[in-house]
Amino acid sequence: MIANEQMVAVLEALPDPAFILSSSGKYVAVFGGSDARYYHDGRGLIGVRLQDVIKPAKAAWFLQIIDRALSSRRLLIEEYELSNKDVKGLPDEGPTEPIWFEGRIQALDFLVDGEEVVLWVASNISKRHDLELKLREMSDTDQLTGLFNRRRLERDISIHFDNFTRQQMPTTVLMLDIDNLKQINDAKGHHKGDENILAVAEICRREFRKTDYAYRFGGDEFIVMLPGLMPNQAMAMVEGLHQHFNQALAALAEDCPSATISMGMTGINAKDASYQDTLKRADMALYQAKTQGKNQLIFTP
Repeated sequence: MIANEQMVAVLEALPDPAFILSSSGKYVAVFGGSDARYYHDGRGLIGVRLQDVIKPAKAAWFLQIIDRALSSRRLLIEEYELSNKDVKGLPDEGPTEPIWFEGRIQALDFLVDGEEVVLWVASNISKRHDLELKLREMSDTDQLTGLFNRRRLERDISIHFDNFTRQQMPTTVLMLDIDNLKQINDAKGHHKGDENILAVAEICRREFRKTDYAYRFGGDEFIVMLPGLMPNQAMAMVEGLHQHFNQALAALAEDCPSATISMGMTGINAKDASYQDTLKRADMALYQAKTQGKNQLIFTP
């Protein structure tokens, strides 16, 4: 059998901190946290309440999780962030990135001073969280342009279609194609074609609203979603963007054919059975713009 003194030594050697917290948010005991790369000595918290050291909104979240663990009697696993802005008495200035933790919370089968208590083990997962974000970004981002890719488009447009179906929130959809890109690639090489693709991507980043989303659909095709706008409301803005696209592409022309932009525009409407119907209509409008002479905007209701 391990003696009590030895058990205390084991608990103190835990790399991650383990807190015993009461139902009212009191720090009853603190163990572990021996990994000095990530944690400070937390024993000074004993006897203090969460509400005394954590700002109200975050403290309320902790108390909610404690209550859920006590009610369910199940092991809860929660990811959460903490920054200097969450801690009372610290200036708002400080590290710009919050620290991410994985909390494992389990109700204990005894009372302390008449209160139910939980064991809360907090593991610093900031590096893992950053890696997960980077991997998610890579899976959603086009490698050449840095815009969102087709995978992300399908996820986002399904959300906007659902918003229209449930709440009639409009979304205008643009499909863009770079005219004459094949001739430019043949005459100057694909690096020149890539310059034109990157110029279009930069206009998307610079000129669209923060609430708009641009995607590289494939090759020289792009899709832009303008949430909150009916096509008639978006028309003036889109016509202005068309000019910006063509000005940027003309600046790259040199002694080869100048690229231009053909555009098809539509909006999600009540006749659409799915977002695929919306995309097909935008594609048909773009095809019409290409076959009718290129470098124009065609709107299909």
